Amino acid sequence: MEVDQFSTDWTYPGEGSRLPLIDESSTLGTQPPKDRLIAVLDQVEMRVERLRRDTVRIEEERDSLLSTLDSVKHSELLNDVTECDKDDIMRYAERILARAMTVEVAVRTDRDSQQEEALHQVNMYIDQLVVSVHDDAVQAHTRCQMYMNACTSQPDPTTGTDKNFETAILGCTLDDQKRVKKRLQGLLDYFAKLNVTTCS
Repeated sequence: MEVDQFSTDWTYPGEGSRLPLIDESSTLGTQPPKDRLIAVLDQVEMRVERLRRDTVRIEEERDSLLSTLDSVKHSELLNDVTECDKDDIMRYAERILARAMTVEVAVRTDRDSQQEEALHQVNMYIDQLVVSVHDDAVQAHTRCQMYMNACTSQPDPTTGTDKNFETAILGCTLDDQKRVKKRLQGLLDYFAKLNVTTCS
């Protein structure tokens, strides 16, 4: 029995991808059977973690695309085009949005009931923040920075920290905390593109 090593470069099925295999008929190799099986499991574990990272990256890319589509649909540039052109642009954006929504990507994170509740609260805070952007972008930016301050050891000294959000985020899993921080950074980048400043 011999372990067939696979390349560390990521490839997809049909493109030369090689998975960890066990050759039951082979009499080659000097390692005991247990060690060979453990070696295969070690490789599978690394592959699974790589798959999770790649999936998270794709999930973030999808969210970024949806955010860009939303910014196009609410762009002030639409005020400078004719109604006919505006309708064309909106239909184009809606068509792309419909295609994007057909993509479902998710990495499940094991959570207990308290962590589930904490994540629910965090998502509620951020969803309310996103909704408030079009009503008061400056206030929303300030709130977003306060949320980010709760996620970092080096907060922005010009704004405070939202204690309710901080309590909720500390109750989340480490994976969820990382995702939330990236989501907030994406929102801050969005505000930067809009040239929105925080409240003084």
